[in-house]
Amino acid sequence: MTHATHDDTEPKKEAKKSGCLQPAPKVLVSCRGLSGENNVLAVAYCGNCSYDPPMVMVGIVPSRYSYQLIKQSGCFVVNLVDRSYQETFDFLGSHSKRDGDKLAEAKVRLEDGKKVAAPILVDCPVNIECTIVDSIVTGSHEMFVGKIEYVHADARLIDAEGKIDFARIQFL
Repeated sequence: MTHATHDDTEPKKEAKKSGCLQPAPKVLVSCRGLSGENNVLAVAYCGNCSYDPPMVMVGIVPSRYSYQLIKQSGCFVVNLVDRSYQETFDFLGSHSKRDGDKLAEAKVRLEDGKKVAAPILVDCPVNIECTIVDSIVTGSHEMFVGKIEYVHADARLIDAEGKIDFARIQFL
């Protein structure tokens, strides 16, 4: 078996440990508190963690406004973001609901989830509704493991077998 090799004349060098697994998806997580209050936050730590049953995990810093909403409600929605939503993503990721109604300010369009008590972001191409089944504190973040209850996807992204054609999404 032939292996592709890198330039053997260039030695390896130690790199920073934090954020070394790249590229990481840039997602917006939406949630609703028990009082009916909606919020959305940008999440850097997110990924698949089981295919049977289908599950994803999101990492949230406990000081974030949405943390308590998610802990109390037991659910969240992972919204995949494409390039057309860059400005909104940046705004939501740099403003806290503690400082005002950022969702109204950014004109975020929400709809109720079909299976969980949390909103979906209508303008994102894929929305993954999840119920929390477990969590683990990993240091700076609490990783919430969410069982996927329902997946919304723009019709143009769905193939004949019902699978999402991710190549058709221009991710951030």
